[in-house]
Amino acid sequence: MSSVTSLDRGTPSERSLILQLLKSGIPSVTIFHDLIIKKDNDTFSQIDLILVTSEGVIVFEIKDFSGWIYGNGRHTNWTKVLSFGRKKYKFYNPIKQNNSHITELKKTNSQFENIPFFSVIVFFGDCELKEIDYVPKGTYLVKSHRVFEVLNAIKTENEPAQYKNKREIVDTLNTLVQLGENEYYQKQHIDNIKDMVGKERVYK
Repeated sequence: MSSVTSLDRGTPSERSLILQLLKSGIPSVTIFHDLIIKKDNDTFSQIDLILVTSEGVIVFEIKDFSGWIYGNGRHTNWTKVLSFGRKKYKFYNPIKQNNSHITELKKTNSQFENIPFFSVIVFFGDCELKEIDYVPKGTYLVKSHRVFEVLNAIKTENEPAQYKNKREIVDTLNTLVQLGENEYYQKQHIDNIKDMVGKERVYK
C-alpha cells in the first residue's frame, strides 16, 4: 500500500478502502490519496481519494459515522441520529462537499472539462442510510462493504472516457498528492476550517 501514499497519511478508513482497491487488482498508479488543491482565495480543498478509470475520474469522500443518516441532496445540512432518536447532530451535506472538491479539481487541468467525473461518498462505521433523496446523477452514496457494486455500476452504465493525454492527468494528480504532504498547507487547511466554523468567536 506504500506505493499509493505512506501509511501515516489519512484516516484508517481511507487506508482500508485503498487496501480493498489494491486487493481487487486495481493498479496502484490509478489511485491517488490525500490530495490538496490550493484555491484562488488562498484556501485549500482536501480530497480523500481519487480513482482514475476508463470511464472517468471517481472522487471519493470518506465518512466515519455511527447512527441513522438522513439527508437531501439539495439541503445544506444533513442529520445523524444516535441513541434511538434521543440525540441528533447536523453535518454538512457530503454531496455538496464533494461537488465543491470536484469543481476545484477541474480547474487544475484543462482536460478535466471533457472527462466525466463521478462523486462517491463512502460511509464507514456503524451507521445506516435511513432516508436519502435527491441524489444527483453521477453521485453515489454507499456503505463501505458495497463499494465495488458502485464501481461496477459506473463501469457498466458509462462509455469509455475520451482521454487526450493520460500521462498529463497522472502528473497533475501526483502533484496534488505531493501538495498534500506539505505540512504548511496541511496546517493552513486546518486553520481555514477552524476559522470557517468559527467556534472561537462564540462567547458563552
